[in-house]
Amino acid sequence: MDDRLPAHVEADAIRRIAESMGGFATVLSRGERHAGAIAIVIIGRGKPAWLYERMPTPDGNRRFVRTAEEDIEKKSEFSERLTRRCDRDPDLWLIEADVPERERFIAALPG
Repeated sequence: MDDRLPAHVEADAIRRIAESMGGFATVLSRGERHAGAIAIVIIGRGKPAWLYERMPTPDGNRRFVRTAEEDIEKKSEFSERLTRRCDRDPDLWLIEADVPERERFIAALPG
């Protein structure tokens, strides 16, 4: 038995967490409703975007880890990376969150 929340429920929770922190989140790409992976692009008030993806930890849990950071001089590379990531995994949910405190937002996400 898998204890994971269905992806669509978790995506909605992520959106609500962003809103509770005075931000906004939107789903850019909807993946498989129940078992899709979730990646989050965090933008923050003029700062480079961060890409977070859930990764397994040695203790068997999973947590969001920063896997990429936007280079302000090469913004198109970051967008292309997101496109390739979605193309490789059609089950992926890609969520963009605009939040005032990015570290606090990541710490609040379901793990």
